[in-house]
Amino acid sequence: MSLVSWAYEVSRRNLSGTLPRRWAHVQGVALKARTLTAAVGDDGPLLEAAAILHDVGYAPHLAKTGFHPLDGAFYLRGLDAPDRLVHLVAHHSCAVREARLRGLDAQLAAFHDEEGPVRDALWMCDLTTTPDGEPTDFASRVAEIKERYGPGDLVTVFIDSAQQDLADAIARTSSRLQAVAG
Repeated sequence: MSLVSWAYEVSRRNLSGTLPRRWAHVQGVALKARTLTAAVGDDGPLLEAAAILHDVGYAPHLAKTGFHPLDGAFYLRGLDAPDRLVHLVAHHSCAVREARLRGLDAQLAAFHDEEGPVRDALWMCDLTTTPDGEPTDFASRVAEIKERYGPGDLVTVFIDSAQQDLADAIARTSSRLQAVAG
């Protein structure tokens, strides 16, 4: 079984029944990942696998810390998933900033943030896909997150603090796509 097929099965098994909206979101993120393979070269399958699994830590039965990037990474590590995949899930969408707010940065530090094209593309996929799995633009996604969580919520504070880093990752990915397209 390919990494991508395995990732879809793991995600489906953990999200589709209990969190159907989250399942729709990760499917949309994975669909977006397929459109960005030119930006990551041979790492296209890794990007798609990370995209479909990035929110697996939301599954209630996987919660250890209550912070889904960490919970997903711990779960995938327990399944002996490839290290890069585990680390991409742990650090998706500028998770380091939210981990600091939650007092979980030491636990997140156990996972490496590769800070490269695959990570940037994963952030772009997540932050340009609605909770229902539909394409959107970055500004609309940020506004949706703030509205959903409300002023003063930790997630709203996080997205405010991470907004520039996320925008920069999206810009780098867009530049890589333009460079490949010529």
